[in-house]
Amino acid sequence: MHEHYRWKRVWAAVALAAACAGCGMRSGEGLTVTSREPVYPVLIRNDRNPILQVVVESKDAARDKLQSFEFTLTGTDDINDLESLELVHTGPNQAIGDGAVFGAPAAPAQKVSFRGDQAIQAGSNVFWLSCRLKPTADLSHKVGAVLTSVRTSGGALNVGAAPAGPPHRIGIALRKHNDDGVHTYRIPSMTRGPKGTLYAVYDMRRRMSRDLQEDIDIGLSRSLDGGKTWEPVKVIMDMGTYGKLPPEQNGISDPGILVDQKTGEIFVWAVWMWGKPGKHQWKDDGSEPGYEIGKTAQFMMVRSKDDGVTWTKPENLTRKLKKKDWWLLTTSPQAGINLKDGTLVQPVQGRDEKGETFATLLVSRDHGATWTVGAPVFTGGNECQAAELGDGSVMLNIRNDHERYRAVFVTSDLGKTWREHETSRKTLIEPNCNASLYRVDYRQGTEDRHVLLFANPFSQKARDHQSIQVSFDDGKTWPEKNRLLLDEGKGRGYPSLTRIDDRTVGIVYEGSQADLVFEKVALDELLNR
Repeated sequence: MHEHYRWKRVWAAVALAAACAGCGMRSGEGLTVTSREPVYPVLIRNDRNPILQVVVESKDAARDKLQSFEFTLTGTDDINDLESLELVHTGPNQAIGDGAVFGAPAAPAQKVSFRGDQAIQAGSNVFWLSCRLKPTADLSHKVGAVLTSVRTSGGALNVGAAPAGPPHRIGIALRKHNDDGVHTYRIPSMTRGPKGTLYAVYDMRRRMSRDLQEDIDIGLSRSLDGGKTWEPVKVIMDMGTYGKLPPEQNGISDPGILVDQKTGEIFVWAVWMWGKPGKHQWKDDGSEPGYEIGKTAQFMMVRSKDDGVTWTKPENLTRKLKKKDWWLLTTSPQAGINLKDGTLVQPVQGRDEKGETFATLLVSRDHGATWTVGAPVFTGGNECQAAELGDGSVMLNIRNDHERYRAVFVTSDLGKTWREHETSRKTLIEPNCNASLYRVDYRQGTEDRHVLLFANPFSQKARDHQSIQVSFDDGKTWPEKNRLLLDEGKGRGYPSLTRIDDRTVGIVYEGSQADLVFEKVALDELLNR
């Protein structure tokens, strides 16, 4: 449907002078060389970052051996971002982390080569050019490479002069599998405070990757320098062994975050389950009508008034906000917004009196002293994101679990009533996954303008092709030319966008190369593609 990387194919059938003994093939005969540069980010903190895949195909086992590969780092902005490079030999379906190094690692240079002695097997002989980045690598830079030669013991296979593929964006592996002894990090929500501090909250799934009910806490990462560096994880919500049940029956998950840009106060919400091992709050009786802990999942909140340094103990809002006959009410795992008049708006989700899913808004007009919940909208969707439109109305973009298109609704009265948007369930595709909707205001010449940014896995089949799209007309159209692909690989898919400064946005998402990936994107790159 859409081509997101360039294949560079060179068919090499170079007949060399000396014939192989017996019935073996002549050197180079029956061999083909294919290279491609898939769209993956290259990440600070990763030991191996795949840049370019090279496949040597052989119809039969060849007597000759692979002895050298050469590359130029075409598309690399600054080789000083790199610490080292490796060529890794993997099986056709083997992860790069499990592969064996071919030859010795190479120091960064415009031209790099790797020398070894690798037997050519029948079928696909797969190699990956990989890099390790310096901790100081520039997040605005990119890394790219081109294969220039492959040599066997019988001679060179001419790979020609192939053009460079799309360069890889530099990012940070914000959280990785087993960091700090945590099995899996999931469900990121990110926002920015009035001092410029970035806050990313997420699930710390301590024993395994599964959803509630499990041993899950809420973690926070802060950056004081626009995402260049991040402080160590701080646990801000942990229900411990409440009621003398173990942590795996006191899980708290799916955080949402909102910062009052006037007062600087930060609010983080999450859903707490007590007991009910093996249950899920969105399925069957994992959460039930009423208010009782252990029966219905609980709507919890913590606050910080000092830029995220210290936090209150978890406060239970279930009885204040949830209707008794609803089966569930909790935050959407995404960042809330400040309207122009100072109203605080957090997207929330739940299950109604029939147990059916819905989305709506949580609203405060008094800087978080009190909150009200809007009317449910769109049965069949739950995780949602909110953005203020040019006319002051609020758009709610909703995960659609029954179709492969996003549901979109608009309210002009803070969620009391809703109308379906003209693009709803027919424009923005999805694989049934969380997403991120974010408004960016900017100045062009003498004019004040705004766009909507939308991030999700751009697919209707799997949680892959993590992308950012742009709308210049409050979500009516999303031009294909302005769509930016960040990661074509398969991840768990959840993203969260925020502003970093006047000309840059940041995104944290569940990617193919780390549990949680952070990247910076220049606004000009999105607007002027």
